Amino acid sequence: MTSLKHRRRRYWDPYLAGLLLGILLFATFLLTGHGLGSSGGVNRLVVAVEDLVIPRHVDTTPYLAAMAGGERNPLDHWVVWQVGGILIGGFVSGLLRGRVRLETRRGPQISPRTRWLMAFAGGILMGYGARMARGCTSGQALSGGAVLSAGSWVFMAAVFAGGYLLAWFVRRLWLPPRS
Repeated sequence: MTSLKHRRRRYWDPYLAGLLLGILLFATFLLTGHGLGSSGGVNRLVVAVEDLVIPRHVDTTPYLAAMAGGERNPLDHWVVWQVGGILIGGFVSGLLRGRVRLETRRGPQISPRTRWLMAFAGGILMGYGARMARGCTSGQALSGGAVLSAGSWVFMAAVFAGGYLLAWFVRRLWLPPRS
């Protein structure tokens, strides 16, 4: 059985990770003029696929045409490269801490299929919400919060409140069954 001390060592020190994230955010603003975020990159990936499948729709929809209309390549944007870096960086970080493995983390009362369905549904809701809010939680919290955007602070308060409210309804799924 893995000891608690051994399990804790597998995570980055939260103070060091926070410091490095702050330095990265500052460097991102300094070098690119933009903050951190990911929903814009994922959105551009979706638009690229849409442009391959139904280009006429992309060309006739002003929102989509601004990214991929005509000869525009939606993947030719800084945020797409940032999302790629996030994926690679997360994988490397997991490798360095011995946390890369295939597994489905779930409560004892949730089947793997239900867990995947819940994660997929939650991802769709978060993606939709990120587009409505004009930014994902990382973009709103980190980038918007760093420049003291009132909307970002309100958004994050709503995210935390919503998370606590939803946790009350699903917490029983993560607890062991009562005997």
